[in-house]
Amino acid sequence: MNSVYEKVELCYKQIRTKIDFVPKVAIVLGSGLGALAEVIKVVDSIDYAQIQGFPVSTVDGHKGRFVFGYIEQTPVVIMQGRVHFYEGYAISDVVLPIRVMKKLGAEILFLTNSAGGLNTMYRPGDFMMITDQIASFMPSPLQGANVDEWGSRFPSMEHLYDTQLCDCIRQSARDCNVPLREGVYVQMRGPQYESTAEVRMCQAIGGDAVGMSTAIEAIAGRHMGMRVCGLSCISNMACGISKTPLNHMEVTEVGEKMAPLFRLLVYKAISKMTADMIEKTEPVVKPVMAQPVRQSVIIDDM
Repeated sequence: MNSVYEKVELCYKQIRTKIDFVPKVAIVLGSGLGALAEVIKVVDSIDYAQIQGFPVSTVDGHKGRFVFGYIEQTPVVIMQGRVHFYEGYAISDVVLPIRVMKKLGAEILFLTNSAGGLNTMYRPGDFMMITDQIASFMPSPLQGANVDEWGSRFPSMEHLYDTQLCDCIRQSARDCNVPLREGVYVQMRGPQYESTAEVRMCQAIGGDAVGMSTAIEAIAGRHMGMRVCGLSCISNMACGISKTPLNHMEVTEVGEKMAPLFRLLVYKAISKMTADMIEKTEPVVKPVMAQPVRQSVIIDDM
């Protein structure tokens, strides 16, 4: 039996013995962005440390727990704090939470992070919707024996970031008057910040923002059939662009400063996403009134 599969099943079963909540949307919160979990209608929560075999974050700004609740009528699970590859975990452990949330019932994966700006038009505090990614500098979370129950051996990464979900984020930003950038996210290994030469390389290959998470999580989610979307908070400009030295405290502070606007955008986007899903899966059928014989009845195609 595949040891990665067994570990996911073990963690899933432990959560299920304590919590029977079934989420529709899984949300991963990045550095300084954890406050979203404080404003939803909370039903239950569980610390990662209570789950045998579950990876626990060691990074400041990552609380380390699952929060279950509702955004309006939408059942969600929020990952308040993630683990990173640079913390020394196996790549399969880094994406284990994504696989567990899918097992719990989540269909949509909404990834967030604090990122460094590569695009010189960006400024700290900007929000960037992720439209594509570069994960080539990371080990693949799909390496090793494939679990056919989860997905195919060679999944396509075309349109990894779901176009309909991106439209929902775009529309929600307009509705909330929140300026929104769109661009390509590059994941690097960390924990060191990128050198000036590495920043130039990331710019040259098409990156707009850079960070140490997210891309491998998106791959794992896509592999299991989840619809993926992502949002970066530009917390700093990357090395060589910024005039000041980079530090993690700055990253967390910018995230916390932008948290109210971030909460608003994510809240509205998820409400719109799930409303659109319901609209598509449960079409309204218009009642047909009795008509005289031989008269054509035309029913609008919804």
